[in-house]
Amino acid sequence: MVVVVAGVPAALPNQEAAAQMPRNYGFLSTYPPTECGLATFTAALAGEFRAAAPATRVGVVRVVDRPQRSAGPEVVHHLLTSSPGGEAEAAAILNGFDAVVVQHEYGIYGGPDGDQVLSVLERLKVPVIVVLHTVLVDPTLHQRDVLERVLAAADAVVTMTPTARRRLLQGYVVDPARVALIPHGAPDNRRADGARPAHSGPASLPRRPTILTWGLLGPGKGIEWVVDALGALTDLDPEPRYLVVGETHPRVVEREGEAYRHELLERAKRNSVGHLLEFDDRYLSVAALGRIVSEADVVILPYDSREQVTSGVLVEALASAKPVIATGFPHAVELLGGGTGLLVPHGDAAAMATALRRVLTEPGLADRLSAKAAAVAPQLLWPAVAAQYRALAEDLMQGTDAAVA
Repeated sequence: MVVVVAGVPAALPNQEAAAQMPRNYGFLSTYPPTECGLATFTAALAGEFRAAAPATRVGVVRVVDRPQRSAGPEVVHHLLTSSPGGEAEAAAILNGFDAVVVQHEYGIYGGPDGDQVLSVLERLKVPVIVVLHTVLVDPTLHQRDVLERVLAAADAVVTMTPTARRRLLQGYVVDPARVALIPHGAPDNRRADGARPAHSGPASLPRRPTILTWGLLGPGKGIEWVVDALGALTDLDPEPRYLVVGETHPRVVEREGEAYRHELLERAKRNSVGHLLEFDDRYLSVAALGRIVSEADVVILPYDSREQVTSGVLVEALASAKPVIATGFPHAVELLGGGTGLLVPHGDAAAMATALRRVLTEPGLADRLSAKAAAVAPQLLWPAVAAQYRALAEDLMQGTDAAVA
């Protein structure tokens, strides 16, 4: 099981064995080209499993809302959320692997509160690791029942932050010995030798600093507060640009189209900062997004949520050794509270403007924040994170092998 030292997972005894012994791993999750964080997470984790041991076989049972063609050779089956009855076949396929990693989020599976996943989990006979992306403080009775049945079916449960682990142990029926803490992983977008972002405009003009936010767009992201903050930064020379990268969340588009994006554009126009706000509304590849992140001067996460226990964007920003400003949601407090970044109150445009001004103008501050982020980056990069998953799986598989013997 994972050992936690000061909130950071320590080395696992089975990491060496996991690196040397080829195993076969199944995954149950959304998966590219589905555009969501869990799909990206699973693709990165599965890719690292293959990279660490080329003889390893990886297979993905991809969760989809409607029938689709396989996205790649690693996709071995589709579990349809809209058509109950395929859970037995999905479980049978996953039972052909040595261990299975299941991503859990209420909204990705079929049935009320995603209870479709229970019909798969209850049929699995191989060791199962369930990764929790959400741990609710005040779940409904059915949400609680679903999660506790998921916990009971898992051989190991992974939370990605101390807050999520604490919430789970305090609020749900679960054996603490089966709850592991492994951080969210991130690609390596660090610039060589800590180089400053490159000049992207005409050589005759001073380089405009870039403020960056990225991720699927929708209400609750708090982008409006940064738009309001830009008005207090127009005296800077050169003026900064605020780059917002990401398409609108598909489910937001279904409900209300691009209303939120249009509202942000109108807000910027009313505040006379329309020339400072830029959108890139594409869902970018990991490599393309990495290039944009590496060129940013500061990353800001102005989220409205006070309950978010896991943020992949936050982890990626720190792993890229970027100065980070964030509202005080739980994951940000854990990672930035020691001075690794700057925390600001929720919905406080003035505080965001002050923090942005400090990072962009205060001598040495950006470099100090980048250095602190760089110090924690190695443990957040995908190779280090995947090694912990493989060691955890190896621990479970060795236990199964011993029981069979």
